[in-house]
Amino acid sequence: MSSSPTTPSVSSSTASEVPSVLPAGPVDVRLIVTDMDGTLLDGDGRIPDGLWPVLDELRRRGVLFSPASGRQYATLERQFARARDGMVFIAENGTYVVRDGAELSADPLDPAVAARIVATARGLAAGGTDLGAVVCGKRSAYVERTDEAFLAEARKYYARLETVPDVTAVDDEIIKVALFDFGPAELTTAPALESFTETHQVVVSGQHWVDVMNRTADKGAAVRRLQRDLGITPAQTLVFGDYLNDLEMLDTADWSFAMAGAHPAVLDRARYVAPAHTENGVLRVIARLLDLPAEPAAG
Repeated sequence: MSSSPTTPSVSSSTASEVPSVLPAGPVDVRLIVTDMDGTLLDGDGRIPDGLWPVLDELRRRGVLFSPASGRQYATLERQFARARDGMVFIAENGTYVVRDGAELSADPLDPAVAARIVATARGLAAGGTDLGAVVCGKRSAYVERTDEAFLAEARKYYARLETVPDVTAVDDEIIKVALFDFGPAELTTAPALESFTETHQVVVSGQHWVDVMNRTADKGAAVRRLQRDLGITPAQTLVFGDYLNDLEMLDTADWSFAMAGAHPAVLDRARYVAPAHTENGVLRVIARLLDLPAEPAAG
């Protein structure tokens, strides 16, 4: 992990506990941004019950809470339905940002580029790689592959999902193309997309997912835009992440946390390590830094 004179690094050996080098609190935090899978969500992929009272308290204090995910906006909105009013959703790895149903920013992908990515995926599949493409639009996500094994994986992240004959012919504004690889995406699908890296972002966003977006699009760019629009500084920003699509986002905050068990590159980039997502690490760090009544129990 990186370190600085004012924010000492914390080794992973202490990751099951909230880092002792943190101030007793409270800290002047105005914006909290967290990844979902492997970060906020528990071991069963659910939002921890302890988050809801924390969100009520954050709203009372005027602290903005923002989920930042490779997930679709419609999926995030459904997950946070009971507390979504005023919340900023950084969806599709920063390519689509929405608050109270209104688009704050978007970074559409050239349809010709999307078609080339899909053609690459089709070629890989024809060569024996077990993968499928998800073309992500503002209104919906679109797939050609129809077997239940693939659809079950896609539905986890895309609440609005349509099966179409040709994903390159949909009538929607495309913001991202995501590829799901049943094998290790970092070793198989990602290298096959190397030709796109000169002009676009190719991000391994999970063990089985690779996202291709405009070079100008990432979670960090979305957070910086939000900070600028709201007059919030990096010193007032708290960020949590665990995978490669979170790297740029970690750079936007003085209070940047990698989750215990995160990808090594994320552990190296963040200033601190939080307890694992299976131990309510996000909630425990928030409770510590903002001096909430009690840290949520691990489990």
